[in-house]
Amino acid sequence: MRSYLDFEKPVLELDSKIDELRGLAGGGTDISEEISKIEEKAAQALAELYATLTPWQKTLVARHPQRPHFTDFVSGLITEFTPLAGDRKFADDEALLGGFGRFRGESICVMGQEKGASTESRIKHNFGMARPEGYRKAVRLMEMAERFGLPVLSIVDSAGAYPGIGAEERGQAEAIARSTDACLSLGVPNVALITGEAMSGGAIAITTANRVLMLEHAIYSVISPEAASSILWRDGTKAQEAATSMKITAQDMLRFGVIDTILKEPVGGAHRDPQAMITAAGEAIDLAFVELRNLDAEAIRKQRRQKFLDIGRKLS
Repeated sequence: MRSYLDFEKPVLELDSKIDELRGLAGGGTDISEEISKIEEKAAQALAELYATLTPWQKTLVARHPQRPHFTDFVSGLITEFTPLAGDRKFADDEALLGGFGRFRGESICVMGQEKGASTESRIKHNFGMARPEGYRKAVRLMEMAERFGLPVLSIVDSAGAYPGIGAEERGQAEAIARSTDACLSLGVPNVALITGEAMSGGAIAITTANRVLMLEHAIYSVISPEAASSILWRDGTKAQEAATSMKITAQDMLRFGVIDTILKEPVGGAHRDPQAMITAAGEAIDLAFVELRNLDAEAIRKQRRQKFLDIGRKLS
């Protein structure tokens, strides 16, 4: 069943009416014309809602439980995918997955956070919040990609790195820093795709790429709106105000030069047509790699570093 967000109640009411009428139609009554009219009204209401989303509403859409996740993109875009586990130091982290496969016939390294789609899988993947061993696994994957001359694709969707005591004891900050450094040091092209929320160093650790793509209703920030609200006003209920002030939307990120491309989502968000979103993402990823294909290792490093040094300069 489709899950509706609070601000989608007008659409929910119309969709419920459509379902009710379809049930009546099963009894032999011809009400197809009335159903079509309500379907058109529902589609129009949905389009109008999503054309004027506030930053907080975009935050809710980015966190939608039915939004396509890492495993969905890998299943739809990568063939012959072979996952690798463990950081060769402590353990395997199910929050950050990765491995090697083929993208449109070419070998590629893929990694990213997986939030899970059910209660059981969310617990298994720790809601996409990686521990130090997850980021050390990412470094291991990037080093292997560098060794074999393979491009790297990061699929980013995380509320942030796991802040637990064990993670801190095992060097969470250092692991994130080393993963970020590994991204910057790669002599092969890397592309990052932000699919939902990309929060804090937990996201930047694998998002420091030559090209950063972002879904239309995704968000990207140094901290979540709730955490910012708690720190700034000591009041977690001001998350909506924080989301607006923080400039966390894809449109803000493009204006600041933090990302390179916004991928338009299906009307109503990526969760309403995951396959169409995955297909569109595949086209954008392919184009991004084509643009980097003829650069040598030093040119790739230089372009990536300059990209991050230039962030915000357009507005200064």
